[in-house]
Amino acid sequence: MTKINLALPAAAIREIRINSITGYQGDAEELVKAGGCDLKDKERSFSQCMGCTTSKAACMTILIQDAAVISHGPVGCASCLHEFSFTYRVNAPLRGVKKPTPRRIFSTNLQEKEAIYGGGLKLAQAIREVQNRTNAKVIFVLTTCASGIIGDDVESVCTEAEEELGIPVVPIFCEGFRSKVWTTGFDAAYHAIARKLIPKPQQRRKDLINVINFWGSDVFSQWFAPFGAKPNYITPYATLDNLKQAGEAVATVQACSTLGSYLGAVLEQDFGVPEIPAAPPYGIAQTDRWFRALGQILGQESVAEKLIAEKKKEFLPKIEALRRKLAGKTAYVTAGAAHGHALLAVLGELGVTPCGAAIFHHDPVYDSGRPENDQLAQRVADYGNVPNYNVCNKQEFELVNALNRLRPDVLLARHGGMTLWGAKLGIPALLVGDEHYAMGYEGLVNYGERLVEVMENDEFVKDLAKHAVMPYTKWWLAQPPSYFLRGGTGQ
Repeated sequence: MTKINLALPAAAIREIRINSITGYQGDAEELVKAGGCDLKDKERSFSQCMGCTTSKAACMTILIQDAAVISHGPVGCASCLHEFSFTYRVNAPLRGVKKPTPRRIFSTNLQEKEAIYGGGLKLAQAIREVQNRTNAKVIFVLTTCASGIIGDDVESVCTEAEEELGIPVVPIFCEGFRSKVWTTGFDAAYHAIARKLIPKPQQRRKDLINVINFWGSDVFSQWFAPFGAKPNYITPYATLDNLKQAGEAVATVQACSTLGSYLGAVLEQDFGVPEIPAAPPYGIAQTDRWFRALGQILGQESVAEKLIAEKKKEFLPKIEALRRKLAGKTAYVTAGAAHGHALLAVLGELGVTPCGAAIFHHDPVYDSGRPENDQLAQRVADYGNVPNYNVCNKQEFELVNALNRLRPDVLLARHGGMTLWGAKLGIPALLVGDEHYAMGYEGLVNYGERLVEVMENDEFVKDLAKHAVMPYTKWWLAQPPSYFLRGGTGQ
């Protein structure tokens, strides 16, 4: 692994830093045994679609309450930013935010003239204009492929603007071509936040625990309360002051290791905030480990054991009843890496057999370097192998092929737009946007009840399948999903 260096303006990409891959077809057990250093990525001779690192950097910055965000590039590159503005407002009630501030999203709208002569001047003018309009406490500048290709000195422009305006102006180097692992955009955003906005701690607050997450509901307040602590959510609905406090926290936990790997390691390495040595709490086995690891870091092991006992007494009978209802069912999972692993763990705990998975990329090891944080390894150890495990950077044609072959009882998805493929094939599909919904012992009950509900109400998708027209040919559906993967029959 490459050591994180905050002195550099840009984060090292995942392919170099932790050997992440986007191409694999086999089973989960093989992937876990392959380890980190020996794992080789497989390229595709045909690619249908991919994610963009810029959108993931936007995801982490647009949701900060008192910030403004500038996309430095053509106006089309800013289109993905508005998706997260919508999410910000819709999910605010989950976090108890009654009046979320309006989102401040701008684009420098680079034209042909700037592509020839450079866009630095236009960016400087945009920063001033944005501050005049918004009076934001911090301005983030996201680079795009266009600004990267023409070589704009974004770092210098932001530094000069910061001195002029007296507020942080934070460049984030997240050009789409920088990495084919789109989650590098999360790292780019967190690198910039840690580098520019989090000061070295003057104190250690035992009542504050960092939670690196997306926009899930506030489950951590009730979990931390017995330990005398409260969550400091990073970054959705955070303020600049919240971010500044991150270096003073007593510990850091994550809702998604894919998302939080980089910042968790930075906070421990550069600010002395220990990252909890356990993967997020999905499934009984992992939830036990998570609470015990939290209790150990806080020096309150007895509190953790009491909490575990109380929760199990309340929820284990309900979980057992759900297992009986779901016995013999099969499921297919499509999601980003860590949340996909989380859903696979939930299935294992509920007694549902995973017949396959399409996971958008794979991190052989996270930035902490701790094996305890390896969710896929924990899943395999706790519940067994997952066959037909496909690592693919959102290649929907591979997902459709696999679903058509395997015909699971239910499709579980994390991202919008994926569930329709199950529906077109007559397969009930479940999409839960709240990543905290399945966490902990109570989360197993939440998710199990939704699974039962979705599979019992399958009339609509069965009727839809009778009339749906698939865009993929019979030829493609007859090929193995790995046909276009290096080493496949299509090579």
